Amino acid sequence: MEDERFVDGTIKFGSIQQVDVPKGRDGKHKQIILQLLHDIALLTPGTALKVPLEQLPDTKENIRSALSRAARQKKINLATSSDEDSLYVWKTDK
Repeated sequence: MEDERFVDGTIKFGSIQQVDVPKGRDGKHKQIILQLLHDIALLTPGTALKVPLEQLPDTKENIRSALSRAARQKKINLATSSDEDSLYVWKTDK
């Protein structure tokens, strides 16, 4: 038996075109992640990117997580390290 509260055929919530729906992972980290992946692709073996933390738009932990997700989607094996000033990123052979 249908719930009578929902039978009148009206929409309770608003609607939006699908093309206008915000994409969750297409947000605030997209530009930095695309730039990092681009630069990583240009690295010669045995080298790492040295990214000053002050140039990151978010915490190193959040950028590292976003980079890890993006690299995993693209099947790129990465390693990272950091110190008080920089985030280091390089490709691995795993």
